[in-house]
Amino acid sequence: MSPPESRAARSAATPFPLLAGIDLPADLRRLPEDRLPELADELRGFLIDSVSRTGGHLAAGLGVVELTIALHFVFDTPHDRLVWDVGHQAYPHKILTGRRARMDGMRKQGGLSGFPRRDESPYDTFGVGHSSTSISAALGMTLAAQAKGESYQTIAVIGDGALGAGMAFEALNHAGSLEPNLLVVLNDNDMSISPPVGAIRNHLARLLSGKLYTQVREGGKSALRRIPQLKAFVGRWEEHLKGMVMPGTLFEELGFNYIGPIDGHDMGSLTATLRNMKTMPGPRFLHVVTRKGNGYKPAEGHPVIYHGVTPFDLKTGALQKRAGAVTYTKVFGDWLYDAARADRRLVGITPAMCEGSGLTRFAASFPDRYMDVGIAEQHALTLAAGMACEGLKPVVAIYSTFLQRAYDQLIHDICLQDLDVTLAVDRAGLVGADGATHAGSFDLSYGRAIPNLVIMAPADENECRRLLQTAFEHPGPAMVRYPRGVGPGVAVESGRAVLPLGKAELRRTGREVALLAFGTLVAPSLQVAEALDATVVNMRFIKPLDAELILELARTHRLLVTLEENAVAGGAGSAVSELLAAKGSEVRCLHLGIPDRFLDHATQREQLADCGLDAPGIEAAVRSALGESGTPG
Repeated sequence: MSPPESRAARSAATPFPLLAGIDLPADLRRLPEDRLPELADELRGFLIDSVSRTGGHLAAGLGVVELTIALHFVFDTPHDRLVWDVGHQAYPHKILTGRRARMDGMRKQGGLSGFPRRDESPYDTFGVGHSSTSISAALGMTLAAQAKGESYQTIAVIGDGALGAGMAFEALNHAGSLEPNLLVVLNDNDMSISPPVGAIRNHLARLLSGKLYTQVREGGKSALRRIPQLKAFVGRWEEHLKGMVMPGTLFEELGFNYIGPIDGHDMGSLTATLRNMKTMPGPRFLHVVTRKGNGYKPAEGHPVIYHGVTPFDLKTGALQKRAGAVTYTKVFGDWLYDAARADRRLVGITPAMCEGSGLTRFAASFPDRYMDVGIAEQHALTLAAGMACEGLKPVVAIYSTFLQRAYDQLIHDICLQDLDVTLAVDRAGLVGADGATHAGSFDLSYGRAIPNLVIMAPADENECRRLLQTAFEHPGPAMVRYPRGVGPGVAVESGRAVLPLGKAELRRTGREVALLAFGTLVAPSLQVAEALDATVVNMRFIKPLDAELILELARTHRLLVTLEENAVAGGAGSAVSELLAAKGSEVRCLHLGIPDRFLDHATQREQLADCGLDAPGIEAAVRSALGESGTPG
């Protein structure tokens, strides 16, 4: 801990003097409780200032400032385990747990991750990035404590969107049957479960979490244990009484003692209720209502826009404009709108990623054909399968990293039945600042193993539109994977043109070396080809491969180089090698792609360079394979 004179000097030099004295939660717990609202104001101001310069997730963090302070104030973290769901709301948690000075490096190469990571801090008890994992992980920690004979509190903080996923309810159902020492905090920031709360509900929550009510409740259970019918009656009476004033009956039925809802910005209610609930036995469920973007008017008014932001002007809230080039996401959104106008059978489905996947225009124009199923990827795919069974043509817009969560449904419900479902797979490949949890590194590997699935990867924006139409018109499961951000800048043509299934495009004819590029790596391959006098093929299709062209290149070249923004293991290059081995070809192959490790957050350009997938890296790898003489070794 800093010496007093150092602490005073810092306080005089910073606009956040109280926060400057909080290096770790232990410092926070030494504050008088009546100063916590002042700390919340400073923490909120620091967060806005920090994210205005770095970009990142903002609105969710602003909504949990008071809750974060209250949790660290009441509980003995990191001895008590605090598990965040998804983690985009965890910036205030990072600021309070020894990382305030490193916030300027948020999501940058070598800097802090945008999500909790176990290897970053002992206060990050579970690594997250995907939704709805917190209750399962926290329950596992609680059961581990019981098995080891240790005593600590475990708290899972989950949002109302994440709570809608099946995995969260699976965990609730399991926990309710075990009587674990587990607290689940529902951060309800969308008013989707309850109406706004006020003083009366806060007062009821304090009463229901207090010692007197708990003693009566637990004492009644003990006294009535030998009179099952009467015990059941009293239990139902208690649940219905609470259900009259709050929406907790469902969680009570699952075995949790439900408290709330309470105002998540009322520090006194939060600390008092959490302190009471800390002493209560068994599984507990606290319902907290917060406002996303709270304390910053632009974020309050536009919480979706300010969920994840570029750097912005602190005074006006004006976001830094991105480059004007058309993104692949917009290409998809425009195609979907046009395709829906042309074919009334088209239905658009997304698991809670309307804006991120580019469905905003489609959703506004065709509300009856737009399905946002919430954070429920498995349901999204099987819903699409059911629609396809009845003659509709569903298009599922999903990030590559989230499609992983529905792998069984992709195999069993769609591909096994050869159903006409189009998968528009966004954020395929490296995604930059969001890091390893959001990278789409594996879809070619896990997708190409599935029978009946056609897989395509466009080299540019116009080809993306044409391949989307090709996938839509294919009478079976088809997947188009495209990257985050912009492409090489090729103009997009309107219309419904398709490309021949399984046919690659010869972009350049050279000697000795053939570069077989999949998707985004066509552009750097063309740069490298000039220096190497290499042949370049835009492969377009991972499944089916253009076997005829590959075998011809194997006969006329001495080195085949496959390039993909996907894991090398099991990816498109592996498919090429399998084809050549089956045909008895002995041509040398070099497979370039994402190496067998998880890549940390950085810019997409930095990540590509790290993998050797930029033009200099590709050229160096090929020259190394050729040997110093310039011919294959």
